[in-house]
Amino acid sequence: MLKKNLKKILLFRGKFFRSLNFRIMVFLLLIGVIPALLVAGGFLASYNKLSMTQLGNDVRNQCRILATQLSSANYFEHMDNETLTGEMTQLATLYDGRIIIIGQDLRIVEDTYDLEVGKTMVAENVIRCFKGENVSYRMGDRFVELAVPITTGDEENQKIIGVILATASTDTQRANLETLRQSMETWLAAIGISVLALAILLANWLVKPLRHMNQSIGGLVEGALADDLDIHDCTETEKISDTFNLMLAKLRRIEESRQEFVSNVSHELKTPLASMKVLADSLLVQEGAPVELYQEFMKDIAEEIDRENTIISDLLTLVKMDRKATEMNIAPTDINEFLEQILKRLRPIAEKEKVEVVFESNRSVSAEIDATKLSLAFSNLVENAIKYNKENGWVHVTLDADHKYFYVKVSDSGIGIPQESLDSIFERFYRCDKSHSREIGGTGLGLAITKNAVVSHGGAIKVQSAVGEGTTFTVRIPLKYIV
Repeated sequence: MLKKNLKKILLFRGKFFRSLNFRIMVFLLLIGVIPALLVAGGFLASYNKLSMTQLGNDVRNQCRILATQLSSANYFEHMDNETLTGEMTQLATLYDGRIIIIGQDLRIVEDTYDLEVGKTMVAENVIRCFKGENVSYRMGDRFVELAVPITTGDEENQKIIGVILATASTDTQRANLETLRQSMETWLAAIGISVLALAILLANWLVKPLRHMNQSIGGLVEGALADDLDIHDCTETEKISDTFNLMLAKLRRIEESRQEFVSNVSHELKTPLASMKVLADSLLVQEGAPVELYQEFMKDIAEEIDRENTIISDLLTLVKMDRKATEMNIAPTDINEFLEQILKRLRPIAEKEKVEVVFESNRSVSAEIDATKLSLAFSNLVENAIKYNKENGWVHVTLDADHKYFYVKVSDSGIGIPQESLDSIFERFYRCDKSHSREIGGTGLGLAITKNAVVSHGGAIKVQSAVGEGTTFTVRIPLKYIV
């Protein structure tokens, strides 16, 4: 049980980290917190630098005042001056540091710590001061050290007679910096919590339209295609909603077409069976029926069986063509010879119906096609032109081409197609005149097969017709097959 719950928790966590909600939260949190961290870090660094500089300036000014006093009092000649000694001690105490006075011979003559008196001082800062630098600094983590020259004489004849080496503690500045840092951390924590809360609110607000859309789309899983999406929270979701509604409308049409197709298939397959059942029952109830009646009824049953086989064959052909994975057996083909072979097979049917079939070619045409599929397409067009024609009528098949396509036009002098039916004739099981189609024996699948074959080649098919004036189908196929 624990393992199962742990697995659920890990799965939920993985989904949450991949969610748009989490990404928006992280993005907003980074936008809010990172600038605050940068500002806080920059402020603390600036404060630390400023406080150290201020400390150094204060100590330097005090040391310059002391240097002036030492020079005026001829300190190096009268080193027993208690007043100056007291001021040195007071200055060292003020900055929690140390004051060292160094003579020209680099010997220490005064030390507020009273540790180095009489020793030689060869520190870099001291040497640089004796060479003429007014103030020389050395910064440490816990102290600031300055070397200030003691001069005598006027500005033109100035002489360095000694150096004040002052050290000041930075503990006060560091303590102030730490206090400021703690205050900053408190404020940053408060800002982080505020930004996090705002990020959660904004993320939920931004993702809300998508959740609404997800709930609406979830209904499709249950097969609910009736309701459109109506989401107008923002421009983007409104566009997605409109696009989804277009897709939904197409799905509805497909669903309606599927249901109609299933209904038509059921009806078309049951009709021959019903006819055979009636004929068989009629024979069974008649005792001693003559042989002639048996032969007549068996002939009718055989015709219904043939019709059933034709419907099933056409359905199987459509199913194969509908499969996207169906392979196209493309090969270079002489279209002139290809159409001649089709017409050669159909001329006996035309002669039986007393219809003249004429083939006209304006040029020799070669193209990359699947001969089996296109043979079905053109055979259906020519066979329909023969079947739905008038006695002593004609069918003209014309071939032409340009640099990109070849065109096959099938025209007839037949009964024509009503204008209101032209948009529907390529639908499966559609018939303009059902009674007439039943007499001829059509299944209502021929033109659907034709269009499927043409489209699979990247081509197009158009129809023009008028009742009583005949029909013309125009097929356009690319000369080179493009995968």
